[in-house]
Amino acid sequence: MAKSAEQILADLKNGNYAPVYFLHGEEPYFIDLISDFIEKNALDESEKGFNQQLLYGKDVRLDQVVSASRSFPMMGQRQVIIVKEAQNLGEFTQSDFDFSMFENYLKSPQPSTVLVFCYKHKKLDKRKKIVKTLEQFSVLLESNKIYENKVPDWIQNYVKSKGHSINRQALLLLTEYIGNNLERLSNEIDKVLVNFSDPVEINEGLIQEYVGINKDFNIFELQSAIIKGDALRANRIINYFASDPKNHPAVVNIAFLHAFFAKVLLIHHSPDKSERGVASAAGVNPFFAKDYLAASRRFNVNKTIQNLAHIFQADLMFKGVTANIGEAQLMKELVYKLMH
Repeated sequence: MAKSAEQILADLKNGNYAPVYFLHGEEPYFIDLISDFIEKNALDESEKGFNQQLLYGKDVRLDQVVSASRSFPMMGQRQVIIVKEAQNLGEFTQSDFDFSMFENYLKSPQPSTVLVFCYKHKKLDKRKKIVKTLEQFSVLLESNKIYENKVPDWIQNYVKSKGHSINRQALLLLTEYIGNNLERLSNEIDKVLVNFSDPVEINEGLIQEYVGINKDFNIFELQSAIIKGDALRANRIINYFASDPKNHPAVVNIAFLHAFFAKVLLIHHSPDKSERGVASAAGVNPFFAKDYLAASRRFNVNKTIQNLAHIFQADLMFKGVTANIGEAQLMKELVYKLMH
């Protein structure tokens, strides 16, 4: 049966373990979340030495996994077998492999075994018969990457689940710099929260201190300076970037600015100029709608199109197609053109 990560975790927290879990997809975070919970909680510590096996796809065959799953636990009520990196099981890469033995096990699993497959970074081929069998006889999770515009909500919910809160600026910094990499996001947030025993509001200062994203000199602050026409502040940020090009490469900044103005152009052509309408048109979270609305007011349609052309030319210059100048000078010239 196909289930969401939330449904599976709710069942597990209530002590309801299924005989077989097959966790697959491009987002490893939810796969790890579920398999780690089972690894930590399905057995007492005293039972794990005898009744918990961690296998790796590149080291075992599927028939060995099935054989181990049919055995009985030693001096306990349950055994747990977790197949990590299951995408490396050779059988799943063979187009003509006969899954009959595995299918038979799925239809009649050992009730005292909890068998977990962690098939990460890609999805199963749904055209294969084995996938239909898994849908019918196992708990099947398809772990998909979340959309960029859902990241702020995910961050807020994650922080709230830990008993804390996060302010807008900190949320913007994490969203813009880390994106939808949930594993890294959770790790960076945990790096902040581990320092506090009482509830705390994560602010931009804490992000700078514990995550290393400068609250004053970052691409989001550059975007804000461009929107407000603050040339002095924009140049200070560009100079800061130039002093640390490894962590602030021009190619990334150019790509960010292109994505920003492309979304502003979409807003100009959207009939709905409400915050929700703007968010929908630009494909961003409503949390950021005010910034895009402000940009659309400052830069009319023609100027927005002109700015996209400036960014395209800067990209060619950066790549040495039309000219070859230093990153700092290139960014200064680009920002000047965007603002004037």
